[in-house]
Amino acid sequence: MSASAKTPVELTDASGYLGHADQIFAPDQESEVADLLQQASEKKIPVTATGALTGLAGGASPDGGWAISLSRLRKLEISKGCARAGPGVLLREVQAAATNSGQFYAPDPTENTSSIGGNIAANASGSRSFRYGATRRHVLSVNVAFLDGSIGTIRRGEKVDFEVPAISLPRTTKLSAGYPLQPGMDLIDLIIGSEGTLGLVTEAELNLLPAPGDRLGGVVFFASEDAALDAVDLWRPTPGLNMIEYIDEASLKMMDVAHKAALMIEIEGDADLDLSGALESDSWFAMSASDRERFRLFRHGLAEKVNAYIRRTGYTKIGTDYAVPLDRNRDMMAAYRKMLDREMPGKYVIYGHIGDAHVHVNAFPESQAEHDRGKEIMTELARVAVSLGGTVGAEHGLGKRKTHLLEIQYPPNQIEAMKNVKRRFDPDWLLGRGTLFACQ
Repeated sequence: MSASAKTPVELTDASGYLGHADQIFAPDQESEVADLLQQASEKKIPVTATGALTGLAGGASPDGGWAISLSRLRKLEISKGCARAGPGVLLREVQAAATNSGQFYAPDPTENTSSIGGNIAANASGSRSFRYGATRRHVLSVNVAFLDGSIGTIRRGEKVDFEVPAISLPRTTKLSAGYPLQPGMDLIDLIIGSEGTLGLVTEAELNLLPAPGDRLGGVVFFASEDAALDAVDLWRPTPGLNMIEYIDEASLKMMDVAHKAALMIEIEGDADLDLSGALESDSWFAMSASDRERFRLFRHGLAEKVNAYIRRTGYTKIGTDYAVPLDRNRDMMAAYRKMLDREMPGKYVIYGHIGDAHVHVNAFPESQAEHDRGKEIMTELARVAVSLGGTVGAEHGLGKRKTHLLEIQYPPNQIEAMKNVKRRFDPDWLLGRGTLFACQ
């Protein structure tokens, strides 16, 4: 095990949230993780788990205390139907190993350099969650190190052994905001998405699917946003459709493409899409894996351009991770357009997982006043999403940046129920201090 010198070290995730640790440890055995947690518990030292630092909510940016990097826990074993992976293994490494074995790991967050530990912590999803669901659906078991120094193996089907109430969960296809408490829930579903606030995952067994058949990828262009939204509603029930991703006009302009809207799709098998509302002759289609990867990089390139633009302005990116029920997708899109066209015209983009009614808004403030107002706007839009039956956190977690949104999602008694669960695992509030909950 290695450790830094005992001087404060700055750490920041991909969102630019700046944290600091008094000391950093990088164990390469899960027993060392457990020993560190036991020491931290005895000394009452806060602990934050870190990894690839690709997160967008500040959860892996420590607020003092110890940082435990799990990046050296890199076990990766592939067998029929499953992979055993340490938290430091990168998503793209699991995907590649599965492919090489003639299998398929379905979760595909846009940033494939993210770590498996981070994906589990946030219940990450991505574009193919439209068909396959988020990370939670694909985790069969986890090894978890707890603050008492123990390591437990928690398997799918094992229920919580203490009483939890039913809280008001959103009517969305994905959720990454708080603990999804329900009586008799699987214990593993409590750990997944808990953002390192209950214990640290030291190994996971992941479900692998048979390799998919032939797939058609496409970037389909439209003459208007309304036409693209019509296509989303028309295409959603299509068998074999793996993803429907949205790219708006402002986003396309950043990518030097002159169209009003686009849908990025992937479809498996012989299903046929009705393209009557699309600009079919201008659209891009491909069957090869290399061309589908080119489309993925096109989509990923947009996020990179957004981040580069933000860095030039000198202000922190203001973005959303809200999702709503499928039947309220148009209502949420209309709310985004109405408020942002009024408040920040020409200074925002909308793109993302529209198949799940989960698009990301990224706004580009160019002054401190715009930045402050932008944060207020995003909070107002969070209230709209919840009023439509949606969630304030669909795939990134709330981390430290977005703890204020928890009280928009849940009433005080339900947040207190989550805190009671936290106290059961972590009575001194040492794990992930400042993540998810602003205070005890």
